[in-house]
Parts: sequence; structure tokens; C-alpha cells
Amino acid sequence: MMTLCIVVWAFAFPFIRIGLDEGLSFINLTIMRFLSVCITFGILLLFKSNIFSKLQKRDILPIFLLGFFGVMVYHFGLNYGEQLVSPGAASLIIATIPVYIIILAAIFLKERISLVKLSGIILALGGVIIISILGTEEATLEIEYLFAAFAVWIAALMGAIYTIIGKKLLVRYNALSLTIYAMLLGSIGLIPFLIISPSIISEVAALSFNGWFAIIFLGVFSTVIGYLIWYIALEIKTASELSVYLYAIPVIATIISFFWFEEQITIFFLLGGILVIAGLALVNIKNNKNKTKN
Repeated sequence: MMTLCIVVWAFAFPFIRIGLDEGLSFINLTIMRFLSVCITFGILLLFKSNIFSKLQKRDILPIFLLGFFGVMVYHFGLNYGEQLVSPGAASLIIATIPVYIIILAAIFLKERISLVKLSGIILALGGVIIISILGTEEATLEIEYLFAAFAVWIAALMGAIYTIIGKKLLVRYNALSLTIYAMLLGSIGLIPFLIISPSIISEVAALSFNGWFAIIFLGVFSTVIGYLIWYIALEIKTASELSVYLYAIPVIATIISFFWFEEQITIFFLLGGILVIAGLALVNIKNNKNKTKN
């Protein structure tokens, strides 16, 4: 299940690029993606309502915030960033999510950050900076490019928040229920963007088959299936245990982009990637040692 999850998430990066190249703005791409998500989950909720945990009134606002910031803002940042950041570079920045999970766990779950973990975090963040500035031949030091990389970094932070808060809420909800409630409630936050994005009708009308396929893949596979598997796995494993799977995303996404878009990478991309993977691996090796001792 986790292999399927990682593969559909890795494919999301090139499909986002396809949607943007089709003429969709990053806002409209997000709206169309979650329109397909809401339709899919809405049908499931309508015909299989008996399999869901009851939504408690006290959790409506927290789950809305979980869905809006952890999912919607995540995709706004990622979609905006991929206008100027390559799919491979974006996937590597997103791959730092395990680092932020560790930081947030220390703050909100009172977990201790050792010197080894801190070293791994610094190493990984150094790699992200190198990738953002010098990772591809098209990369420049222009403010616009750096802001796009920053937007993807914000997305990574939102992804970590989604995991940490979701882990807490899974005490009261099963994975399917929490995923659906977060997506449907969070999507309400997209309504104001429909008002400020009047071009959505013309952009959608101009979509080719590739554009529609990208939207459906992003909605049904990368979101419905991917996020559902993530919370199912989070019911069984800890967040830190699952985070190791995220390390495979940039590898798969970069291979896809190399063959699909003929994306030319630089030596700095490889250097930054090595630092990111080394930093994340350093954190994970420490976790494994602690588990062995326990």
C-alpha cells in the first residue's frame, strides 16, 4: 500500500506540470483537482455512510483547518511553485517533510531532538537551499524563482502539520472518515478563490485530453488514494516510521521527469540531493537505533 502511495505521489509532480502547461492557473488547477476529490468522496459518503465515524461538533473547526492548511494550502504552494521550480526539485523540497515532522513532534508532542537529529536537519536544509538556487540549468537567483521555491517549502511544512495533527485526530476517527472530512471541509476554503478566479471556465474549456487526464489522476489517485493510504498507515505506524517512505519520492519523481520532460539536472542538483538524503537518513538511522535499544 505504501509503495502505491509513494508512486502516485511521485507522479503528481509531472502531472502538476502538465496541468500548468495546459493553461490552468495554479489556483484553478487546485480547484479542479479538489472538485474531482469532492465528487469522489461525496459519492462514497452518500452510498456508504454507515462505514464512517460520526463527525463530532467540537472537531468541525479543527478538521476544517486541518484540511484547508494541511491540504489546500499545501497544494496552492506546490502548484504555484511548480510554475518555476522543476518537478524533480519540487519533489526533493517536499521530501524534507520528515524533518519538519520531527521538529513539530518535539514542540507539540514533547519529543526530544538529539544532536544527531539536529545535524541531520541542518544537513537536509542545506541541500534544499542548494537545490532551490542551483539545482537545474534554468535556475537563477531571481526573486521570482526563489519565492517559488519558498512556496514549495511552505507546502512541505503544511504536509508535516497535516501528519502531526492527523495522528492526534485518528484517536477519534478511522482513516477513511478523517480523510474524507478533512478534504470536504477543507475544500470549503476554496470557494472565495472561485470569485477571484473568473478565468476558470475559459481555462477548463480549453483543456485537452492530457489536461483532463492530469486533473483526474491528481484528484483520484494522488489525492483520494494517496491520502487515504497515508492515514490508514498512520493508524498502524508512528509518523516517524512512515516518514522513511517519503525519501523515495524525489528519486522516483526525478527519474520520471528525466524521461518525460528531458529535464537537465546539474551537479549542484546531485550535490543538494545527496545532502538532503544524507540528512534525512541520518535522522532515520538515529530513530532505528533507538527502536533497537527499546
